[in-house]
Amino acid sequence: MVVNLLPIMETLTSSQLLDEISVITRNNLAIIEENFNSLTDTQRSWRKDKNSWNINEIFAHLNEYARYYHKTIADKIKTTRYREPREAFISSPLGRSAWKSMKLGNAQNVKRRMKTPRLYNPLIHPELLDGKDLQTFSEGQKLLLQIIQDASQVNLRRVRIPISISKIIRLRLGDALLFVVYHNERHVQQALNVLKHERFPSHT
Repeated sequence: MVVNLLPIMETLTSSQLLDEISVITRNNLAIIEENFNSLTDTQRSWRKDKNSWNINEIFAHLNEYARYYHKTIADKIKTTRYREPREAFISSPLGRSAWKSMKLGNAQNVKRRMKTPRLYNPLIHPELLDGKDLQTFSEGQKLLLQIIQDASQVNLRRVRIPISISKIIRLRLGDALLFVVYHNERHVQQALNVLKHERFPSHT
């Protein structure tokens, strides 16, 4: 069960932040194992209409973000001079806006639709798909758990992470981790919604 502390807290501890995103990431892995790994190729490539992403495309989108954020965050953690953790963490206004835009509602629903940057849209760039998108996502989530563990050894407020669409704009490490994990959770829910669609094909 997700800790879900952030909607009611302006200030939280680094431990609370890392615990929450660890729980969500482990939950993502469990959801993949339980719901997606046994799907057929037909099911993974099914879409409800021409403008909607299929399951493979949803995870290809997440994998492209992971390619940037996992490496960038891991490198910053390894090279930062801010190596002393601080228990208190305060989001910046920009950081809070970023992760709140991704966070699911209390009913695990997507509260607002976001426009996907063209470079991360698999309908525009089908080359984002690697043919093993679910496996790649699961491997990325395991790596993310290690990154989260490593983040506990540095200052989540002082380490800054450039965002994927503008290297000039930087988020505090804690905010960047929240953004990445809530973004993952959002699209895992999107994939679950595809499974629940009344026209989703059954196993054949």
